[in-house]
Amino acid sequence: MRQYIKNATIVNEGRIFQGNILIENDRIAEISETTATPRQADRTVDASGCFVFPGVIDTHVHFREPGLTRKADIESESRAAAWGGVTSYFDMPNTVPQTTTLEALEEKRQLAAQKSHVNYAFFFGATNDNAGLFSQLDNHVPGIKLFMGSSTGNMLVDREESLRQIFSTANLPLVAHCENTDIVNQNMKQAKLLYGNDPSVTLHPFIRSEQACYESSLQAVQLAKTYGARLHVAHVSTARELELFGLSDNITAEAVVAHLLFTNRDYDTLGTRIKCNPSIKSVTDRDALRQALANGLITTVGTDHAPHQLSDKIGGAAKAASGMPMIQFSLPSMLQLADEGVITLERLAELMMHDPARLFNIHERGFIRTGYKADLVMVAPNSPWTVSPDIIQSRCGWSPLEGHTFHWKVVQTYCNGHLIFDNGRFDENSRGEQLSFR
Repeated sequence: MRQYIKNATIVNEGRIFQGNILIENDRIAEISETTATPRQADRTVDASGCFVFPGVIDTHVHFREPGLTRKADIESESRAAAWGGVTSYFDMPNTVPQTTTLEALEEKRQLAAQKSHVNYAFFFGATNDNAGLFSQLDNHVPGIKLFMGSSTGNMLVDREESLRQIFSTANLPLVAHCENTDIVNQNMKQAKLLYGNDPSVTLHPFIRSEQACYESSLQAVQLAKTYGARLHVAHVSTARELELFGLSDNITAEAVVAHLLFTNRDYDTLGTRIKCNPSIKSVTDRDALRQALANGLITTVGTDHAPHQLSDKIGGAAKAASGMPMIQFSLPSMLQLADEGVITLERLAELMMHDPARLFNIHERGFIRTGYKADLVMVAPNSPWTVSPDIIQSRCGWSPLEGHTFHWKVVQTYCNGHLIFDNGRFDENSRGEQLSFR
């Protein structure tokens, strides 16, 4: 199968240029920067007026399978990914059963091979007593997820001895959720004394506070420095935490889209729809995170895509579930920030495509290069559309962005050279591949 994308504006490796891409089967066969010349192809796409990026790599999702499929599953959420230009994802281990054994890891891989529309990989979850398994993980595991915060079931690693063992033996990147459990619990206790058993969601950023995030991130950074571990702090949510990054190539940080879009002012209108852990915080924090996208203190942008049924979101800071579905709208959201001058298109490609591939050593993806897998997304500027329930692909059926109008639109998504999404038409029979890491 030969496909020819001509007259595109290509965004790749720090450059924006007019060019053409020839795809042969699942790989990029040729990239040319001249005016489009005829190529013998089974399909030719004129991309005039459109931008072509490498496919988005979302390194932080919760697709809920196995065990939590009333909320979502691999099929529905990978479909939402493709609609949003995401061609690869890393799924987190807090499912049922949790991905903390080799057997549970293999079960998820088998499910994804049958059901995932785009490329996939699964984090292995650390516990207080499973560090001995790290040496048995193969080159299809991107990293080890470490929960240093509460509300994660028995995956919370809270023993100093266990943390030291994990940081000293991890042979893969450690991706850490950092919130100090003791601080969060004390804040919740105080809020309940003052406001009842389920305080308003507007108190969520004071319960899951800046201090809780900073103290835990500081502990993780100190452990990484002590043992020389490769640490990536997930979903940084405060300006203060940013002080910890930029001093070592082995210690990096992720921002997620929700913390870049929303602030505590939005609780008044969106309520628990934007309740997540770590919490949405102040305008100052959001603006500092946005600045960190440009200055390099933030290395990757993910979604922490975490669908819940709306019935799970009823309540306040104590009772409502934390998490929101974001994967279908992450690329349009980041393109909106580019329009607002927060980042350049070149920097967007670094944060969502290139740096995830570099940080986790993904084999032959994340760039538009000859010989690489043909994972591509085509987007059209000046193409307004509004988020409405009928276009939401996630099984949960809602989004905190409902009613929002975007001005960039995903036109096509290619995964392994296959045109999986084309102007609202979706190939239900498409299947992604298991990712490999060098």
